[in-house]
Amino acid sequence: QVQLVESGGGSVQAGGSLRLSCAISGVTSSIFAMGWFRQAPGKEREGVAGIYTGSRSTVYADSVKGRFTISQDNGKNTVYLQMNSLKPEDTAVYYCAARIPPYNYYGLLNRLTYNVWGQGTQVTVSS
Repeated sequence: QVQLVESGGGSVQAGGSLRLSCAISGVTSSIFAMGWFRQAPGKEREGVAGIYTGSRSTVYADSVKGRFTISQDNGKNTVYLQMNSLKPEDTAVYYCAARIPPYNYYGLLNRLTYNVWGQGTQVTVSS
C-alpha cells in the first residue's frame, strides 16, 4: 500500500510563491505516476500537474503552465509542486495523487488515472 500526506499550504498574496510537498510512504517502487489536483469551492477537482515517476516527464494544465513546477525527490520519497506568481484563482484545496497497480491510464491530468489520494492542503491567494 501507499500513503500520501500533503503539506506546505497556506495563505499568500497574489504574486507570491508556495511549495507544496507530498510525502510518500509504503511500496513506493510500485508508483507509476504522480499528480497534483486542486478543488475550489463549488467546482470539480481538476488536474494541475503530473509526472511519470520513471521518465520524469511532466504535464501541466494550461492555467498553470510556466508558473508551477512538479518534481520528485526519490531519495526523500517526496513529490513537490512549486507554485510561483500565484493568482487569486489558484485558491483551492490541493491534493496529491498516485497510481499503483493495477495500472491504467487516462492521462496525467485525469483523476481517473489515480487510485491513491492524500487528504489535501489549503492554498489561499489574496489579491
